[in-house]
Amino acid sequence: MGSDSRPNILFIMSDDHAAHAMSCYGSRINETPNLDRIAEEGMRFDNCFCTNSICAPSRATILTGLYNHLNGVKTLGDGLDGRQQTVPKILQKNGYQTGLIGKWHLGHGGVYDPTGFDYWNILPDQGEYHNPSMYEMGELKPYTGYVTDIITDLSLEWLENRDQDKPFFLMCHHKAPHRHWEPDDKHAHMYEDIDIPEPETFYDDYSNRAAAAAAATMRIDRDLNALDTKGEPPEGLTPLEVKKWKYQRYIKDYLRCIASVDDNVGRLLDYLDEKGLADNTIVIYTSDQGFFLGDHGWYDKRFMYEESLRMPFIVRYPKEIRPGSVQKAMALNVDFAPTFLDYAGIDIPDHMQGSSLRPLMKGEVPEGWQTSMYYRYWMHLSHHGVYAHYGIRTERYKLIYYYAEALGTTHSIDDPKEPEWELFDLQKDPYELNSVYHDPEYADTVRSLKEQLYRLKEKVKDYE
Repeated sequence: MGSDSRPNILFIMSDDHAAHAMSCYGSRINETPNLDRIAEEGMRFDNCFCTNSICAPSRATILTGLYNHLNGVKTLGDGLDGRQQTVPKILQKNGYQTGLIGKWHLGHGGVYDPTGFDYWNILPDQGEYHNPSMYEMGELKPYTGYVTDIITDLSLEWLENRDQDKPFFLMCHHKAPHRHWEPDDKHAHMYEDIDIPEPETFYDDYSNRAAAAAAATMRIDRDLNALDTKGEPPEGLTPLEVKKWKYQRYIKDYLRCIASVDDNVGRLLDYLDEKGLADNTIVIYTSDQGFFLGDHGWYDKRFMYEESLRMPFIVRYPKEIRPGSVQKAMALNVDFAPTFLDYAGIDIPDHMQGSSLRPLMKGEVPEGWQTSMYYRYWMHLSHHGVYAHYGIRTERYKLIYYYAEALGTTHSIDDPKEPEWELFDLQKDPYELNSVYHDPEYADTVRSLKEQLYRLKEKVKDYE
């Protein structure tokens, strides 16, 4: 134990891990005993949301405490300019030893390499599941084994060799369970003898909504390819049977990848216990965004719909967080950076747009805490044909505006579509199957939500 008694921060983030594939969130399809330990010994956030449900932009928001129009990472085509202020830079300057191991996905070389980290070892772009190469402090090195194990091995090695007189901030970023969902040998035969239940909205026909839902190219039956399903469907199946077969192939590999993440989180938790570090270490597990697990007949993310918008967020800090507690107040990925700084005893810079979650972790909800959030997906039509949109989610309603234009953003497709609105009453329609935007009974609600939306848009300084 060093002379600096400030808490260590272990931030574990996976890629595309939906909250509804964690047993502590009530999963119907898998068990995550080690992740559940964090929730049981700490707090589960039930309403944590991302401000742009796609990889690089969410990561940039977590590092900067800024929305994407201000941190410069609106789409997957944008890198994070490391000359700007980030939370690791601030922690490093204030006496923390900082490390980043695993997925980066924010550019390489020049101003795009990680900054603010005493040590970094990252996958190139998405990286490989098996025998990956990684950039260790800029030098490409090959590794043998499975990526989730390797990232954990490297994290444990860094923890073991760190300067014990300083508190640490370690970002352990897993590639899994990102597409194409390649499990390791240990978990390759899990779920072999069972069928995974299909979600409630698996047979969604995309009626009663804007055109965007039907236009998206991320359907289980039509858009999953042989690389995703590890082969072609058997001959002679009906279209319905093909859809069911593809879902089972997809979801089982996805869950097998998560089982490895869960095992490896357990290794990190055990290490903290063995070294007597658990009491003074804030452990956070999250994902960069949610994911469709057959919900609406889809895989992938991007939409402002619940399964994509919602992030898992569980946190343990024995000194301050009551075991087994649940927080239903709204938290956003833009709040993570201020939270780290608050716990480190560092003033939160005025330019950061989020708020510290520390009061919420203590079980308190400050007066005037956010009850609505602003979302914007910029990457028009790329990869999965999702229309660019922005919107507001309150505790009861969700209003989405598909402005459906590229607006010159990187890697967006310049093919404007007809703008449309959607409104969902989440109390009456939790699965978001029926937009009530044109229902006269909701006219006042629409008017009020539009006012709130444009107030929020201005508040976060999104003027486009």
